[in-house]
Formats: sequence, C-alpha cells, structure tokens
Amino acid sequence: MTKIDIISGFLGAGKTTLIRKLLQEAFQGEKLVLIENEFGEIGIDGGFLKDAGVEIREMNSGCICCSLVGDFGTALQEVLEKFQPDRVIIEPSGVGKLSDVIKAVEDVATKVSVTLNSYTAVVDVKKCKMYMKNFGEFFNNQIESAQTIILSRTQDAKEDKLEQCVKELKEHNNHATIITTAWSEINGSQILSAMEKQVSLEKDLMEEVCHNHDHDHEGHHHDHHHEEDHCECGEHHHDHEGHHHDHHHEEDHCECGEHHHDHKGHHHHHHHADEVFTSWGIETPHKYNKQELTDILQTLSETDRYGMILRAKGMVACIDGTWLYFDFVPEEYEIREGAADVTGRLCVIGSKLNESEIAKLFHAV
Repeated sequence: MTKIDIISGFLGAGKTTLIRKLLQEAFQGEKLVLIENEFGEIGIDGGFLKDAGVEIREMNSGCICCSLVGDFGTALQEVLEKFQPDRVIIEPSGVGKLSDVIKAVEDVATKVSVTLNSYTAVVDVKKCKMYMKNFGEFFNNQIESAQTIILSRTQDAKEDKLEQCVKELKEHNNHATIITTAWSEINGSQILSAMEKQVSLEKDLMEEVCHNHDHDHEGHHHDHHHEEDHCECGEHHHDHEGHHHDHHHEEDHCECGEHHHDHKGHHHHHHHADEVFTSWGIETPHKYNKQELTDILQTLSETDRYGMILRAKGMVACIDGTWLYFDFVPEEYEIREGAADVTGRLCVIGSKLNESEIAKLFHAV
C-alpha cells in the first residue's frame, strides 16, 4: 500500500529544504513521487497527464516530481495508478489549507490502495507570531490540522522566543508533536519517526514499568500472562498540558486500575484507585545544564511532595549544545550525554502524582 505524506508550510517556511533532507536521509531505496500542489501555477509542457493538469519532471534525487494544477483528487489518482510508488510526498501550496489537502487524500483513499501516513506543518519560528496575526485563517489551519509541527531556523532563535512560539502553537494544537531541534543536529530518519508518531517516551516507559515492576500492592501478588506486550496501568487520562489521551487496544492487555478484567475466563479484582500508576509527560524546548538536572532528580529522590515516583526518564537539550539523557528510579539516578532528539522529552510515572508541581520542578510551565 502506498504511503502518502503531506508536508505543508507557509510561504518560505522551509518545506523544500526539509523534503530534500528526507529524500537524502530517510527515503533511500523507496520508489517515490513528489507532488507540488501549487494552485494557479500553470506549466504544462505537453507532458504526462495534460488533461488532469499534471506536469511531471525528473529530479536530481531520482524521484518524480509532479505539479498539480487541475483537479487534485483526479490527478493524484492518475499518478498513483501510473507509477505505483511506495510513497507519495505532497507539498501543498504555501497558502493552501492543510485540512483541504487531507480531505482530498482521504477521498482518494476510498478508491485506491493508499494510506495517509503523516500530515505535517513546517513553521518558521521567527515568523510564527506575525503569520498568526496577519494570515490567521490560512496559517492557523495548517497548525490546527497538523499531526506534527516542525519548526525551522530554531538554531537562530533565542530560547525564550522558541519557548513562546511552542506555547502559542500548543494553544492552537495541543495534540501535535512539535520538533524544536535544529535540523542540522538530527537526521531525516529521526524526523520521519516523529512525523509518523513512532516514538512515545511515555508509552514506552509505561509499558516498561508495567511489565518489569513487581505488582505487589498490600501484600497481594499476582502474575499476568499475556500474548501481547501491551500493558496500560490505570485508566490514565494523562494530561499533556490539557491534552487527554485515551488508549484502546484490541489485544489482550493488562490495565492495572480500579476495575475488573477477564483473561480467558480468569476474573480477578485489582487494586484501589490510589494505587494506580499514572504518568506525566511533556515535550519541551527548554535547555538545561547538568547541575540543574542533577538538582531536579535529587529533589525527586528526597521528598514525596511530587507523589510516589516509580520511574522517570528524559532526554533534553543542554545549554552547551549537547544533549543530556537521564534515568531515575527511587533513590538512584543516572545522567549521561546522548544524541540530539527532535525535541526535549520528559516522563514521570508513579501514583498520586502532583503534576503541576512536577511541571514547575522541570521548568516546564
């Protein structure tokens, strides 16, 4: 099945630069078509699909580039049938609405074998506020419709301006992953992984806690045997700055909360609500230093004012340009240098978590 990735962005945001990086570092070996949807741009030179308004030309990267100027849905369907690519990248007009392009792709998906793999907005961190003010209808539509927002030119932005930009973006879209790291510090594969929502620090850590932790509450011990490695501890509507995630899985899985569950006829009652694991997680562009991070983790070790912390993990940018990774379990923690990630990420798991105080402790408010 052909994957379709939509990469939108306002005029001059850096879409073409991003696509070039992805072509070089993330899409090697794939049969790929790049579609530029520039409304009003007429450049048909007697080539392929004249009736549908499509101009095809070979690019130096080896992929095929199309400029769609006619009926978008018809043209896209023709391209898919003609080339049968592994992946199609759609670069909409700089002033087009991302929601319209998403709908057009979804309509095509009812007729041919394709899947909408990702829909991303590229935003110039220095122009974000101005574009929101002056071009709200079109600019905000791209922000609000995106699954992932990729900030460009962050290497030239001051930290306070970057954090303010992220805050304003989250006011319009609190669901999207926001990539804040300079593109030169990360590779195309990392960006693609974030676009496809393949990485979730909170989900990974929660599963690790569920399966590695000895579920021994109030002397009650029980073992779980599952065919799948999915475990959700608690009916945890964990709140990422107001964003609620509900997780539903079709596989047999463990939900360690105040509820009953039945595994192939085996019924047992679980723990009280105050013993349910919950999680707090956030993505942040904030830059730390090693001493600051050490003080934060030491504080978590010495007091229960933040809740009963079972596990914490994160990777964050450092003020000296490096990246720091940390792992925390009660009374023990480790900080080490690591590779740059697409943005800083923090996660804390435990029970009775004081999320607002944890956010303050990590300067994530």
